[in-house]
Amino acid sequence: MKIKFKLTLPFIILLSILIGCEGNQSNEDFILINGGTVDIGSENGLPSELPIKKYSLEPFYLATHPVTVRQFREFIQATDYITEAEKYGDAGVFSYEQKRWLLKKGAYWEYPSGPNQQKAIDDHPVTQVSWNDAIAYTQWKGERLPTEVEWEHAARNGNNSRTKYPWGDEIKPDGMHRANVWQGEFPFFNENQDGFLRTSSVKQFPPSPIGLYDMAGNVWEWTDSSFNDENLTVMKTIKGGSFLCEPDFCHGFRVSSRMGTTPDTSLMHTGFRTVKN
Repeated sequence: MKIKFKLTLPFIILLSILIGCEGNQSNEDFILINGGTVDIGSENGLPSELPIKKYSLEPFYLATHPVTVRQFREFIQATDYITEAEKYGDAGVFSYEQKRWLLKKGAYWEYPSGPNQQKAIDDHPVTQVSWNDAIAYTQWKGERLPTEVEWEHAARNGNNSRTKYPWGDEIKPDGMHRANVWQGEFPFFNENQDGFLRTSSVKQFPPSPIGLYDMAGNVWEWTDSSFNDENLTVMKTIKGGSFLCEPDFCHGFRVSSRMGTTPDTSLMHTGFRTVKN
């Protein structure tokens, strides 16, 4: 006995939804960011942030949160990819005891602080991934890394906002923590007022006004842009700051803040998010 389905509009919509659910990320995990003429940089930031420049952007979809450990594990299981931290045998870990950065043997994305330390938590941002690792993930997903201009434009809520942070100019509006950052004097003591010495889940803190999580703090995020035009050292720009940033040290969770890192570097406070055209 053959069963015939009439392809009515409601049925087609339902079928589209079911097909869309097969992917690792649904479209609900992305937000459309408007394009146009955008202002990037700062009038009073660090030298690398000066001056404000104008760019033209096409609209794009930006992931609402950084790639999680769970999502990265799906990539590893599907491809048997080996990260650069695993190839090198070590990665950058900040020692709270020694109060400095170390190359830790055996540290990689699943154990970002090193062997015999806490295993990476599924809904936290994946870390200890190099720029090259991030590119491999985006190619598998059919997506890409955001450019620095796209990232900062999205952090400015797609409307050229000139506030210091995505949510405004105060670090703790109404006395509430809005990001996972260092409270205290880095690297000597962390008051840990927000409850997180290391990464937090990607939706732990309130989203930006347009619905993006962790555009400040938690982990630095790779972009697809070079940090400068010098050819002596090729560095990629990272944005957003991390749980190790505090205002008197790097203040990296300001919207205009930027740093450069070599593409093969893996660090316990650096991850990434993706873009769809």
